[in-house]
Amino acid sequence: MRLPHYTIIGVFCLSEENVIEIGHITHFFSKINVAVLELTAPLAVGDRILVKGPTTDFEQTVDSMQIEHANIPQAEAGQSIGLKMAEHVKERDVVYKKL
Repeated sequence: MRLPHYTIIGVFCLSEENVIEIGHITHFFSKINVAVLELTAPLAVGDRILVKGPTTDFEQTVDSMQIEHANIPQAEAGQSIGLKMAEHVKERDVVYKKL
């Protein structure tokens, strides 16, 4: 599935929705539904995210996130965070933040 997109100052965006790419899934713990997300842009609790992949396509609100088992209110680009997922995700799924 190929989505129309454009780039604004190095930030990947989907054109049909007001979203920016913020990272990708590097690991998924299926028993506890937690994904490791490698961030390329900031993310905060309360943000709406969209997860897309070959078999993945859903939206959820970030209720909590962790680094080293400690809850954090926000994370910056370059950090890897643990994120509770609403549905099953796969490695290399792309995560977008709704603006």
